[in-house]
Amino acid sequence: MLTDGDYRRAVELARAAQELAPAGSSVAVQATAQEGRGWARLRETRETYRVLGQVERLVSPLARPERPEHHYRYDPDKSLAYLATTLAWVGDPAAEGCAREVIARLAPAERGDGWTRRVAVANLDLALALLVTGRLDEACAAAYRAIGSGRVVPSNHWRAAEVVEAVAARGLPEGRDLREAYERLRGGAFSGGAPPPTRRRRPRSGG
Repeated sequence: MLTDGDYRRAVELARAAQELAPAGSSVAVQATAQEGRGWARLRETRETYRVLGQVERLVSPLARPERPEHHYRYDPDKSLAYLATTLAWVGDPAAEGCAREVIARLAPAERGDGWTRRVAVANLDLALALLVTGRLDEACAAAYRAIGSGRVVPSNHWRAAEVVEAVAARGLPEGRDLREAYERLRGGAFSGGAPPPTRRRRPRSGG
């Protein structure tokens, strides 16, 4: 529901999942986090932070699992990644610090595709946070790291597109390179790392 824009329905489904999930389970935590993401997409700040508080209380007693890359196993690293995304969507500059911490924790490990996908998404979150704070060049660089990594899976292409559109809306010269990279990603051209785009210098005003 988050991918098709029906955010209120996403909140409703997440709440229903919480009622059905065993108390304290990974499913319960993930459903709660999903509710927070739905509220963030709706820009309902108070509800977003309320649910983030619930997630923190649920996650704090959890130990790090033996296979933290497992998609259906919630863990502290995944919680931080969800927090970065949620804060980025609600427009909270604190998303930057969370996204950078996700990248710092996971990027050096190179533990496999599940981990590199999280790093790619964290770079998209970082790009959104940097756009909010007006650090546009850094935002473009973070977005290109994500898109050029080849690790943004098709189910997350819409998130990459969101960053591309945000860059384009600001009229940045890097927007063209970023859009071209995104189109190559959609076409399956990226299978691994890619060099950063050539920076297009802004023309100087005469005088």
